[in-house]
Amino acid sequence: MRKKITIAGAGQTGATLAHWLALRGDVDVVLFDIVDGMPQGKALDLLEAMPIIGSDAHIVGTNDWEATKDSDIVVITSGLPRKPGMSRDDLLKVNAGIVADVTRNAVAQSPNSILILLTNPLDAMCHVALQESGFPASRVFGQAGILDTARFRAFLAMELNVSVAEVNAYVLGGHGDDMVPLIGSTNVGGIPISKLIPAERLGQIVDRARKGGGEIVALLKTGSAFYAPSAAIAQMIDAVLNDRKRILPCSVYTGDNEGGYDVNNLYLGLPARLGATGVEKVVHIDLTEEENAALQKSAASVQELVTVLKDNDLLH
Repeated sequence: MRKKITIAGAGQTGATLAHWLALRGDVDVVLFDIVDGMPQGKALDLLEAMPIIGSDAHIVGTNDWEATKDSDIVVITSGLPRKPGMSRDDLLKVNAGIVADVTRNAVAQSPNSILILLTNPLDAMCHVALQESGFPASRVFGQAGILDTARFRAFLAMELNVSVAEVNAYVLGGHGDDMVPLIGSTNVGGIPISKLIPAERLGQIVDRARKGGGEIVALLKTGSAFYAPSAAIAQMIDAVLNDRKRILPCSVYTGDNEGGYDVNNLYLGLPARLGATGVEKVVHIDLTEEENAALQKSAASVQELVTVLKDNDLLH
């Protein structure tokens, strides 16, 4: 039986994700958005491309939640970008309201679905979706370190003039300034990265990966990255649909120090095994003292956001 994927938010990222999924040819895709006509137009355009690429994917656009009924996976990209004059806390509260509403509507139609989030600030939004859905944490998680890891790997491959397939790396923690690249375990073809790139230059590459989103925003001038973020979500969906047991850095709930990172009851970017039921396990990786300190700092930043949400009665 064909699987059904709903994408809540048909902007650049949501529509591009629909494109990646349509290439598979074995899923049905529903593009949902509140903007009248926009998801319908994008879905129709994409559907008309299927005969050209030889895909039997069925794609529809809608403003009606009922069309999303019985989805296997719901991806939530809905939310606002930070605007001039808007504080971090303002953005947090606005997007928490949007994610809460989207989650309630999605779950009402698809009570057995898995929720994958992309809305920023991601880790905090996962907390909102977990609360509003009532789902187990294994079925609510977010796209976190896959994107940062991909950027880091891409820049390392460029630096060394090697295939990206030869670059093995993980980036954990929060997105952007709070990202934690695991330099100690990064290697190229099995060779530690520290033996291939001088420390100063490696630091510059890490900094570029950390600011990767901002670099794209500055170049585009209107909008932000959407190809790589949506490709990362597609990879997560593939891991779930095909029960691949992929170990990917995602925003996952730690529970009672799950994974052994000294982080309790918090969403944070950590390596997780993804399969048919969602997050099957938070995977432990030994960290250096410096990496652990950076991860704890990242966790503290997420905890601050969670506290703001609780103080404003958006979490309990």
